Amino acid sequence: MDHTSIVLADPQVQRVRAHIQEAETRIGLELRARLQPFQDRYDQAVRDGDTAALIRICPGKHGRWGRICVLDEGHETSMEEPHWGHNSDGQPIGWVGSTPDDW
Repeated sequence: MDHTSIVLADPQVQRVRAHIQEAETRIGLELRARLQPFQDRYDQAVRDGDTAALIRICPGKHGRWGRICVLDEGHETSMEEPHWGHNSDGQPIGWVGSTPDDW
């Protein structure tokens, strides 16, 4: 077992991870009413293959975990919003920061 696996298996790390997931889900649900139109726009752009619309969307994502921010690029400074979208289970989620997909 490598060092990363050992750390991630630690019960305290698992508790922190669960707490973060709960907070991100709560934030996502709280922002849903206001930000759902961004998800709808993203979904429509994907269906239509509208690359012009897709390139204006925030590059913030955790692709490995199915998170893609659907807000406009630069939202962190202009709108002062966290990243927002849906996770791989289709649940709204809000998060701060971004992680490279190779972690």
